[in-house]
Amino acid sequence: MAFVVAVAQRKGGAGKSTLSANLATALASLGMKVALLDTDPQQTLTRWGTERASAGARALPLHLEAPAGWRLPASLDKLRGSQDVVLLDTPPHADTDARIAIRNADLVLVPLQPSSADLWAMDATLDLARGEKRPAAIALNRAPASGKLLAQILAELHSRKLTRLEPAIGNRTGIAQAFASGLGVTESAPRSVAAAEMRALAQALMALRPR
Repeated sequence: MAFVVAVAQRKGGAGKSTLSANLATALASLGMKVALLDTDPQQTLTRWGTERASAGARALPLHLEAPAGWRLPASLDKLRGSQDVVLLDTPPHADTDARIAIRNADLVLVPLQPSSADLWAMDATLDLARGEKRPAAIALNRAPASGKLLAQILAELHSRKLTRLEPAIGNRTGIAQAFASGLGVTESAPRSVAAAEMRALAQALMALRPR
C-alpha cells in the first residue's frame, strides 16, 4: 500500500509545492513509484508538470494529477495499490480541501521556513492534523546554515517535542532553478549539496512510513 503524505502549511509561500516536487523526484531517484496530487487551486504543481513534459530524459517517471478536493479519496483509492508514495500538495489555508487531504493521509508533512510568521502559522496546521488524528512531522525549508533565529526555531521545536525530519533543506538557488524547468534538484544537479540534502530528507520521510 502506498504511503500517503499530505504536505500542508497554512501560511502561503512556505515552499509546499517546491518541496513536494523535489521530494517526489528524490524518491523516484531511489527507485520508488511516486504520485503527486495537486489539490491546491493555485495549480503550481500542474504548471510544473507542463514544464516537465519538455524536460526530456532527465525527468524520471512520475504520476501527476490534479483532482478536486471532493474527488481526492477516489483518486487515492486508485493509486494506493500501484504507487509506493503519494504526495498531496494542499491549499495554503485550513479550508475543506486541506482537511480532506489531511484526513486521507498517513502523515502530515509541514514545511517550515525559519521565521516567526511561519512558526505561528504552523500551529493551525498541527491543530488540523490533531483534529483528524494524523501524525505530523516538520521539514525545515530554505534554512540558513546558522543564525540566532534558526537556533530559536530549533529550540522551540525541541521544547515542544515535535517530530522534525533531518537534514534541513538549505536556501539554495539550484532548487528554484530546477523547479522552474519542471525538474527536481536530484534530476538537474544530482551531485550537488542540495540534491544530497533532498535525498536524505526523502529517506528520513520514508523512515516514518507505517509498518
